[in-house]
Amino acid sequence: MSDSARPARPRRTDYVVWRQATTRWADDDVYGHLNNARYYELFDTAVNAHLIEATGVNVRALPEIGVVAETSCRYFREIGFPAPIDMGLVVERLGTSSVIYRIGLFQGDDDEVAAEGRFVHVYVDNTRGPGNRPVRPIPDVIRAAAEPLVR
Repeated sequence: MSDSARPARPRRTDYVVWRQATTRWADDDVYGHLNNARYYELFDTAVNAHLIEATGVNVRALPEIGVVAETSCRYFREIGFPAPIDMGLVVERLGTSSVIYRIGLFQGDDDEVAAEGRFVHVYVDNTRGPGNRPVRPIPDVIRAAAEPLVR
């Protein structure tokens, strides 16, 4: 892929909602930078903490819940312990049964993202057990929390 075909490296101004995570010694791998699995934990935390705070409800107990259908990460530079990580959140797409989030991870004063995650929630019926098909529409309380993040 040529450089002109690559998506631009996101900046702080590309995100709407922010939170900060404390790093721990155990977050780093043997090479001294944040372990790959930790990035995905941060993405999950950024999305669900926002939903809980923005809705004021226990999102686990809703009749329809968001299950993770897809995640990915683009890495741009190393980050790790001991500095905190700023997590920016934006909604890329708000559909009828799913929400696509992008989560930018920043460390220090750098204006360009160190890593960016893509996180897809598909809403399913929480009253019938596992294996349910997507529900339509997304619960109103979730849509209300996600709409201000759409860019």
